[in-house]
Amino acid sequence: MMGNPLLLSMPGNEDMTSLLAKALGWEIGVLTARRFPDGESYIRYQTPVVGREVALVCTLVHPDEKLIALYLAAKTAREIGATRIGLVSPYLAYMRQDAVFNDGEGITSHHVATLIGSAVDWLVTVDPHLHRIRALDEIYPINTGVAHAAPAIFRWIGANLDKPLVIGPDAESEQWAEEVASAVGCPFTVLEKTRHGDRDVEVSVPDIGRWHGHTPVLVDDIASTARTMMAAVAHLKTTALPPAVCAVVHPIFAGDAFAALSACGVAKIVGCNTIEHACAGIDISEALALAMQSVTRGR
Repeated sequence: MMGNPLLLSMPGNEDMTSLLAKALGWEIGVLTARRFPDGESYIRYQTPVVGREVALVCTLVHPDEKLIALYLAAKTAREIGATRIGLVSPYLAYMRQDAVFNDGEGITSHHVATLIGSAVDWLVTVDPHLHRIRALDEIYPINTGVAHAAPAIFRWIGANLDKPLVIGPDAESEQWAEEVASAVGCPFTVLEKTRHGDRDVEVSVPDIGRWHGHTPVLVDDIASTARTMMAAVAHLKTTALPPAVCAVVHPIFAGDAFAALSACGVAKIVGCNTIEHACAGIDISEALALAMQSVTRGR
């Protein structure tokens, strides 16, 4: 393999690309990605890629706007001589539909995995939303690596909060709550959630009176509509606990979700920089860089 590996940012991923380049000592290349007037994607490499390993950085929030350009960028890199192509996608979309829930549906997580796997040789992401599959390599036909955000989150909690009480807003978040609380050395609990629709969530709160004086920290992997967190915050306000802090790995916050959660009276909302967002104050580039090193060295 000739030359230093090359990192290239798809539009909107420049900050993460810079952090990864600094951590890894890789060169940042120049890639032009724009749209023709009719909406088709245009890709051009300004930095030569012949004989080099190329890693495209592209977080996949709003994925339908990005997947075609990403696919063309990967295929073009191979066409013009890159030896190996990787994808660094801090937030990996299309993990929700991992089973057929209703007649007429398809397993779209598999289809998107096939598309991406046909264009790149390896993939690294942060805490993908896994439910009925245990690991990415069950659906991705390429080498994959997963970085974990929990260590960065518990470092942030330990540095910024006294007497935290980590709370998972639903049963799916229990692994997050337990892992973070164990690392911080604080108590945790999990709320019970009943979802009646995408934006209709009912939450029941266990007896948390024994943690009087603790700051509740709601921890979850994804905040999209944020309705689960809003329901949890509303119930926590009926207790004697201080205003809640919300910590999320992937701060999607679709539509007015961030403003709506902010208006609930939370003390703070903080997310990881898997997605560029105003609240993204927890840097996970170090964990991503380590995962990239592991995958690219063939481990």
